[in-house]
Amino acid sequence: MKCKCCCNKKKTEQTENLVEIPRKVQPAKKKDFFVSHKNTVVFRSAFLAIGLAIGIAAIVDGVNGIKVLGDFITEQILGMKWLNTLLGMAFTGIFNEEFMTTRWGGAMQFFIYDTIKIMVLLCLLIFLISYIQSYFPPERTKQILGKFHGMGANAVGALLGTVTPFCSCSSIPIFMGFTKAGISSGVTFSFLISSPLVDLGAFILLASVFGFPIAIVYVVVGLVLAILGGTIIEKTGVGKHVRDFILEGDIAEVEGVELTRKDRLIYAKDQMLGTLKRVWIYILVGVGIGAAIHNFIPTEWIQMVLGEDKWYSVLVASVVGVPMYADIFGTIPVAEALFAKGVGVGTILAFMMSVTALSLPSLIMLSKAVKPKLLFWFIFIVVVGIIAIGYIFNALNFLFV
Repeated sequence: MKCKCCCNKKKTEQTENLVEIPRKVQPAKKKDFFVSHKNTVVFRSAFLAIGLAIGIAAIVDGVNGIKVLGDFITEQILGMKWLNTLLGMAFTGIFNEEFMTTRWGGAMQFFIYDTIKIMVLLCLLIFLISYIQSYFPPERTKQILGKFHGMGANAVGALLGTVTPFCSCSSIPIFMGFTKAGISSGVTFSFLISSPLVDLGAFILLASVFGFPIAIVYVVVGLVLAILGGTIIEKTGVGKHVRDFILEGDIAEVEGVELTRKDRLIYAKDQMLGTLKRVWIYILVGVGIGAAIHNFIPTEWIQMVLGEDKWYSVLVASVVGVPMYADIFGTIPVAEALFAKGVGVGTILAFMMSVTALSLPSLIMLSKAVKPKLLFWFIFIVVVGIIAIGYIFNALNFLFV
């Protein structure tokens, strides 16, 4: 019979021997490329698909094929013309064809079609753009702007305005934060002018109604106005006339928190719902006005006041737009109806820009942040810019009609 002590001693020696044996380190598994670069793969695949579609269209039918593809995207995907056709068929079945040819029938179809189209596009676009915005919080935006100088910095400020809040009342607090951080007045005012005027959502919605040429023109002239406006304010030295409370006190440096994909999706959803709650009433009012213009106001009346041959049409459109308060999403159905009545592109651009950049509520809010001299120069520069844009594009109206 073996002694327990001897057995225990033997087991201990075996254990020690086992511990001393070096373990073979397993190499860490490499992450699959498609997992680690998921976003890159998705975006590149999307661009590849678009490129292939354009390439195939060009091969099949040359330039005309690309035009047909562009018209299909504009009219059927963005413009949802198929929805208008379905609504027309449904209403004809519910009521009758005779009613649908009346003004009330046309107004009803216009109102429901435009409301559904704008709401659907708005939700999709705001969600997508807000997801992009989550990569550009105010702190990061300040860091980006601080790296540039001169007109190049103003251009960057205007471009950053395209991925920020969708109305001037929302962008004014960010403008105040940039000013407090010591960013130049040229950059801050380029941002302030661009932010309500130009954004990716407005571009897509404009393309859905007017086509890509006018949408591109709107974005380009909006950015040019923002850059030139900011440059003039900086070079004339009036940019220093901000309220004292903005410049007083220290700036709290907040370390940016890295958001997860889930956080960004939640942020995008919240922004979408928040924006929808804020602008839905303006969309309904805008669509209602558009339906009235489209179906009840004779074309001759519109042409008498806003016809492209009337020298004062741009002035009238600019003045009418200032007292209104609406996001650009609310102005689009009105602009659509005016365009259908033969109003010039320049007059429509002037109206939309005056509503979004110079609305009375936003000017009242801005007056709390800047002194009267700076407020006057801001209004003067933007008004002159809008009127100039209106007349230039009315002169070039033949390119868009």
